[in-house]
Amino acid sequence: MNIALVAGLCVILLGLIVGYNIIAQQKQRVESTKRQEMAKYIAVIDATEELIGNAHNLPYSGSLLVCLNNKILDALKTMHEFDKSDRSLQNRIADVQGQINQIKQTYQNKDSTSFRVPDSDREAISMLKLVKRLRAVIKAEHTKGRMPTQQFVAENTRLEQMQMKINIENVLKRVNDAKIKGQMGTAQQLLKKAIDVVSSKNDPYCQSAKESLNAMLEEITQSLNKSHEIAKPKDNDNDELDELFAPKKKW
Repeated sequence: MNIALVAGLCVILLGLIVGYNIIAQQKQRVESTKRQEMAKYIAVIDATEELIGNAHNLPYSGSLLVCLNNKILDALKTMHEFDKSDRSLQNRIADVQGQINQIKQTYQNKDSTSFRVPDSDREAISMLKLVKRLRAVIKAEHTKGRMPTQQFVAENTRLEQMQMKINIENVLKRVNDAKIKGQMGTAQQLLKKAIDVVSSKNDPYCQSAKESLNAMLEEITQSLNKSHEIAKPKDNDNDELDELFAPKKKW
């Protein structure tokens, strides 16, 4: 009886150990998944806050700011579902919701800042990369149903026009730099390329830019033509001198 009892207790103990290990492993897997998910949403929040932090470099509309803050709010709410014991998440959710309400009132009919012409090609590239990231975000938010279609179309069009404006204003700066250096041929080529780009668009900015670019191109072309005309008499004078000092023919 003692042997059977001991054997039975061993089996029960072994079963308890195995069961405990299974439960512990399952708990570890759940905790690991939770940490991974939390890390993923923290990365989303950090990246979105970085975009919001650039609102002083580019004109952000109220719709764009609301979209970005809603992205953070959704991430916080999902994190709260994973860990409802974390009170700091509840406070952050309330703070972001308050920011969204304030943005809707403050930026209803105005942007975060005015457009600023890039100082260099490097800055222009940085601005273009930022606009590209913003367009990717609003597209993803629209796909997930977090941004109404009409709002998405309007904001995407606005950002697309901003890309065009950054490019054209940077070209104008390069044209002026080329003119100062006396590189009229380079300025002419830049203007022709810019005109080709804006000619394919019908928005007010591109139409206005096209008129300005054409006027600048005409001015530079006239300047180049005058330079060529001034150079021609010199060639004629050289021909006359060559003829004057050429060996006399014997008849």
